[in-house]
Amino acid sequence: MSYEQLKTVIHDRRSVRKYTEQPVTAEQIRELIDCARYAPSDTNSQTWEFIVVTGRDKIKAIEELTWEQIHIRAELAKQQGLEREARMLVKSFGPYATAFSDAPALVICLATPYTSKFRDKIFDPISLAEEEVWREEGIKSSCLASQNLMLAAHAMGLATCPMTGPVLLAEQQLKTYLNIDESKTVNMVIALGYPAEQPGKLPRKEVDAILTIIE
Repeated sequence: MSYEQLKTVIHDRRSVRKYTEQPVTAEQIRELIDCARYAPSDTNSQTWEFIVVTGRDKIKAIEELTWEQIHIRAELAKQQGLEREARMLVKSFGPYATAFSDAPALVICLATPYTSKFRDKIFDPISLAEEEVWREEGIKSSCLASQNLMLAAHAMGLATCPMTGPVLLAEQQLKTYLNIDESKTVNMVIALGYPAEQPGKLPRKEVDAILTIIE
């Protein structure tokens, strides 16, 4: 693949929220995870795992868990006198956070605890960092793997949409429902399927606005 071909894949990927009913096969899912696992990670710790939900009933249940938490948070906001914010949470953010509902597959991206020979032999003995720092290291590497997955899906003719709304609202409920170990962090969920829409390109900041070169 040439640089221009790769750039096209990167530039043409979109976050898609409407999908056809065509299922994603187990072989396609395995291919995507194969691409994900070749992402770089801190000291090759490979702090990622993926749960792919393809059952419609289970995806619907995860949507309902998310909506339940949205309404709970909205009610708490109302009790604090934040009526406008409560309405916006339900009417504006709610559909945005549950846009995976009609996807034929939902990828649950997990960050596993960061472990390595460096942590065991050097970092922990000298108390280099708090436990939260190591949790964040796992999340960073998991994000790299998730991007690999999304680019590979686009090149395969599939579409994705990464979402953190269900995690912000209902991570604990999601962990309980899918029997996810407490040591693991739900990093994001990614809707996966064949696109039923072709979103346009959203504006991006100019290169010069985000780049500083120091010689």
